[in-house]
Amino acid sequence: MNIIIIYASMHHGNTKKIAEAIHSQLGGRLINFTEAKNEDIVNAELIGFGSGIYMAKFHTALLGFIKSLPFMENKKCFIFSTAGIRKNIFLNKGNKLAKKILENKGFEVVGEFDCLAYDTYGPLKLIGGINKGRPNEKDLEDARKFAKSIILDRVKRK
Repeated sequence: MNIIIIYASMHHGNTKKIAEAIHSQLGGRLINFTEAKNEDIVNAELIGFGSGIYMAKFHTALLGFIKSLPFMENKKCFIFSTAGIRKNIFLNKGNKLAKKILENKGFEVVGEFDCLAYDTYGPLKLIGGINKGRPNEKDLEDARKFAKSIILDRVKRK
């Protein structure tokens, strides 16, 4: 299976750690979003899009890349993210916008994963940040289980 995992991990490597954990189960290519090309997506059977959460959503440049993709009927993808706070209505809308854009592009989102991560954004830097040590080994194991569930779900559908 041709699998690509594209991620944006900007500050502490949190999202990269989760991307690597998912990649350890799925294989395929692991690509920093700055190196991703539309051709990568066209040829893939399953695509992962992952980002830290910045100002309540995926990294702006990764969202821009997703918006630039052509319409792709029923292309399978999954979404994952890391953030300093859990998803809520105001501060962390998490994967919501990325999922909406992908679905409007014809993608089928087959799974979502998120976890807490070390965060030193803005005033949090003054107190040394929050969620030190996250993602931790449990988070990484949860990410690996998430990846396995995607593969098991695909096998069941066949």
